Amino acid sequence: MVELIALSPFMRSAFLLLLFAAVSGLAFLAIRALLGRRLVLDRLEEQSRAAISESAAASLQASEVRASAWARLTERIERGGLSLGDSDPKALQRKMIAAGFRSPDAPKIFTLIRLIMIVALPSVIVLPQLASSEPPSPLSLYLQGALFATMGLVLPNLFLTAKADRRRQEIVNGFPDCLDLMLVCVEAGMGLEAALDRVAREMTTSHPLVAETLLQTNLELRAGASREEALRNMADRTRVDEIRAFSTLLIQSDKLGSSIATTLRTYATEMREKRRMRAEEKAHRLPVLLSIPLVACMLPVMVGVLMLPAAVRVVREIAPAMTGGG
Repeated sequence: MVELIALSPFMRSAFLLLLFAAVSGLAFLAIRALLGRRLVLDRLEEQSRAAISESAAASLQASEVRASAWARLTERIERGGLSLGDSDPKALQRKMIAAGFRSPDAPKIFTLIRLIMIVALPSVIVLPQLASSEPPSPLSLYLQGALFATMGLVLPNLFLTAKADRRRQEIVNGFPDCLDLMLVCVEAGMGLEAALDRVAREMTTSHPLVAETLLQTNLELRAGASREEALRNMADRTRVDEIRAFSTLLIQSDKLGSSIATTLRTYATEMREKRRMRAEEKAHRLPVLLSIPLVACMLPVMVGVLMLPAAVRVVREIAPAMTGGG
């Protein structure tokens, strides 16, 4: 068969045509399968993005409903003559924004919650004692009421500070990854605004707080704010030293006309180095932190185990001999 194909020009041409048709058919089937798989992946990605956007919209709508209810309550209280304004409203507003509460009515709601806790916390503790058969002395009730009223005044501030610190730490941990992605986008030819938008959409799942910060900055740029103003607002909102330094570097690069890619590469390296140093610092603190439970829990047990045989021998042999009973 091979000799017949080799000797006959017609058979050789027919064989080559069949081989070409077979290879072309296999290639067509492979390309079609790959395109079908790509279409399925694109459809799944669109569905996942739609689900994420729907859940985000639902959570945003629920938060807006709660905020509007609190806002109506504060408005009614202020109409009644009780002012819910703070002595330093700008500082309180910055604290609320750093903790993630961006509503204009958030400081008034926070003041209202503090007032409620000042009254409610002592009432929950003191009133049951007054209703008992043997109520405590007035001095004890006064001291307990003052203590729990102070706690009601301080606990909301502690909660706000803890929430702001937790958000700040999450932003610091996710910002080096953000810089790496932004560097890739800028080196690929994107502008700063397009890079911010792309990185924010990519980091929605992994680092949502960083994505939220970048999205808000990009919205300010689209609304007409200058690049310097938008970057400074981003640093003021987050109150993170790393982002403040990053904003300053970008503003200086924009004014001096230097390469943004070079700035991002240098600062991304510095941020990764800082993150590594923070991890090493936590690792070096572990032996010191572990020594406290070791000394407090294991050392008395070890001393007891070592001293118990000697104590038993003293009780059984030496003590009777010294008292003359042995």
